[in-house]
Amino acid sequence: MSASKPQESGEVRIGHSLNEEEEEFVARRRNTVLQCLQKFKIRCSQDEVPNIALLGSGGGQRAMVGLLGSLVQLDKAGLLDCVLYLSGVSGSTWCMASLYQEPDWSTKLETVKNKIIKRISGPGVSWTDTLAKLKKYYYGKDIFSLTDVWAVMLVTTYVKEIDECKLSDQWDQHSKDPFPIYTVIDKQCKQREEGDPWFEISPHEAGYSLTGAFVGTSSFGSQFKNTTKKQDEMDMLYLQALCSSVLADEEEIWKWIKALLLPEIKTASEKMRQDPHSPPTDECYQVLLNLVDMNLAVLKGTDPSALDQSIRTTLTDLSGGQSQLICQLEKLNDDKTAGKKAAKQYMMQYTVDVCNYFSSERKLNSWPFDLLISICRCIAQWIWGRHYNFLHNMRDEAVPAALLESETRDYIDAGLLLNSPYFSVLRKERDIDLIISLDFSESDYFTTVTQTAETCKKLKIPFPEVNITSEDVKKPKAFYVFKGTNTPTVIHIPLFNVSNCGDKIDAWRKKYGTTQVPYSAEMIAELLQVSGKNFTINRAKLLEQIRVVAEAKYFQAQERQI
Repeated sequence: MSASKPQESGEVRIGHSLNEEEEEFVARRRNTVLQCLQKFKIRCSQDEVPNIALLGSGGGQRAMVGLLGSLVQLDKAGLLDCVLYLSGVSGSTWCMASLYQEPDWSTKLETVKNKIIKRISGPGVSWTDTLAKLKKYYYGKDIFSLTDVWAVMLVTTYVKEIDECKLSDQWDQHSKDPFPIYTVIDKQCKQREEGDPWFEISPHEAGYSLTGAFVGTSSFGSQFKNTTKKQDEMDMLYLQALCSSVLADEEEIWKWIKALLLPEIKTASEKMRQDPHSPPTDECYQVLLNLVDMNLAVLKGTDPSALDQSIRTTLTDLSGGQSQLICQLEKLNDDKTAGKKAAKQYMMQYTVDVCNYFSSERKLNSWPFDLLISICRCIAQWIWGRHYNFLHNMRDEAVPAALLESETRDYIDAGLLLNSPYFSVLRKERDIDLIISLDFSESDYFTTVTQTAETCKKLKIPFPEVNITSEDVKKPKAFYVFKGTNTPTVIHIPLFNVSNCGDKIDAWRKKYGTTQVPYSAEMIAELLQVSGKNFTINRAKLLEQIRVVAEAKYFQAQERQI
């Protein structure tokens, strides 16, 4: 239980110290930070180098490109080497994953940027490769969820690649880069408002940031019950999907299944028809097609009764005249008593009932029918990011009981709770002196920092007081500084502001929406420029705040020695 660090065997580490690998990294990176500060003639010592964290919020491709443009300009300003930690949520993690493909990316950022832009401006992943990857996910894991589907369906659409690298395999290539932290949240903790929702994934450990409960990243997802049941470490494509599920839309997923997966099912049905021992695939295919259409009808508020009747008739025929245990349709249409929310609930049970029929009768247990049935069940129950719980049935007073009970946990996009990874860097042991928060949110650019301040107050975590005027909300400036006593200094930088957009902030927000199709090459180039401009125009202000924090830490150390 109290292992000093997670081992290959899958030990769990309970404690608030940093793991040994991160401690070693911090010690090395401080030399880089020190040299950077000395170039600007900022007083600091080897032992008292300020710990600076750069945060990238969520925001889909806008956040991905916005973070890239910000880092490029921060590098040109000579300040990237000041950054100790780089942490992201959702779309910002897409940028991080692309960067950390390249060994020591921060030493050749312009070249790396051009490579990334060329890829995301180019052709997408083929359907053949997408389906092949989905098949690997489906048969390679104990637990399959919508996150696997989301990886090949959504993430590849924007990042234009299938990245099968593993996070733990990359780290020895990044001795000169900031330490990366990817962040998600625990869905059950969020819903029940208990336990610790803040979950971080670094090259070495994955676990609960505030509780201090971790497992080796290569063992995250494995089952810890008497002996460890090893699962393959998640790849970077899956990690990006795990971090970006806030973009999920139920109707769009059903549409994707109908447009892409059902034709594959139909082709398989025609091939299987030639086998006299195969199930009646044509009839089964029609049931699944009607089930998809029925879900779409309920989401759109149209009458699904004809589809329901067709499904019931076919299933009765397939079972030799026996009626099927499927919830009654009347409840789906009774808007006066049920409403749309209840209709969806009944449709969820209806979908599960149909899936259970195929499972119990052992029909359609071959590819790709079994995949579609699993996806339908996952959509109906809205299962995302499900993994074995590495804390299940453990006993430790330091761990909230809510984290110990269930055999599995669901991990989802942190943007569903807080659209910025503050709590990964607010761990006391990381001792952060300065936080540079880049906010790429779609509308209110201040929710992340104000909500963090409120949460920190409740949890008694040091954080400066944050006051935002109504004028700032309407017309955000390019640079905000929040300070407090014995708290980290927080610099907050909204993506679109009066300095880089003038009076056209709303137009920029509308042009670069979160859920729109991938940006064109021209849009990407424009967004890179406008996001980078925030550091061009604020370089002197940022340097001054770094100087203030560094020298304050230096003089405090001098006073302690006296």
